[in-house]
Amino acid sequence: MDSRRLVRWLLWPLALYLAICVLMYSAQHWLQFRPNPAAMDASAVGVPGLVSQTLVTPDGERIVVWWLAPRDAAAPVYLYLHGNGANLMARDARLRRLAASGAGFMALSWRGYGGSSGQPDEAGLLSDVRTAWAALAQRVPPARVVLFGESLGTAVATILAAEVPAAAMVLDSSFASALDVAQHRYPWLPVALLMKSPLRADLAAPQVRMPVLQVHCRDDPVTPIESALKLNALLPQRRPLVILQDRCHTPSYARFEPQVQEFVASVLR
Repeated sequence: MDSRRLVRWLLWPLALYLAICVLMYSAQHWLQFRPNPAAMDASAVGVPGLVSQTLVTPDGERIVVWWLAPRDAAAPVYLYLHGNGANLMARDARLRRLAASGAGFMALSWRGYGGSSGQPDEAGLLSDVRTAWAALAQRVPPARVVLFGESLGTAVATILAAEVPAAAMVLDSSFASALDVAQHRYPWLPVALLMKSPLRADLAAPQVRMPVLQVHCRDDPVTPIESALKLNALLPQRRPLVILQDRCHTPSYARFEPQVQEFVASVLR
């Protein structure tokens, strides 16, 4: 084989690899965010007193929040941050259980999800959650607020927790960073160079000064438990990781509700 043919044989795999990198770079928004933008009906959740409200972010987006006042002044109030798929209508069972406990909550519909304007990305999600926090802190004392993140929402919750004086944080199906999850899934790609929204919860975690409870499935097909353990090790006031012995991701809240209630009660007491 002459040298020119050898060069061509070497260039083909390189060209294919670069094409895959370009494709993954272009498709990453779809891979990371799966929003259902349809308008939502809070009355269909079946929680008396639940109302839908709209907040305006500093960059002009209109984001929907569902607000439920707590049953009494001693009850916790959750800032609920959902995951990357569907919208708040898919979290109705969780929200009903939170309400049944007497707690209040503000459940945030990310930009691009469930009636909120805009398109999700890291900067946008952080703007959304800071806007929701500011609104919530005007309604209840921060010392009664518990951040509750689910999957994608755990990274945003952790970054927020490094900035605000909430009472505690609950993380369901968490991970050290979206970058860490992507590197686990695509070890053959230079994801650190390609990723637009790495959501580095691991960089914020050492500055989190509130108690944290993490819940994770032993065999999580979306966010590996190894990534959750990395995050756990970085949290100064972490509690032992609650591990559910199943293959699952964002399990039914009923499965770990007792641990959350015990944890929150101990913090607020």
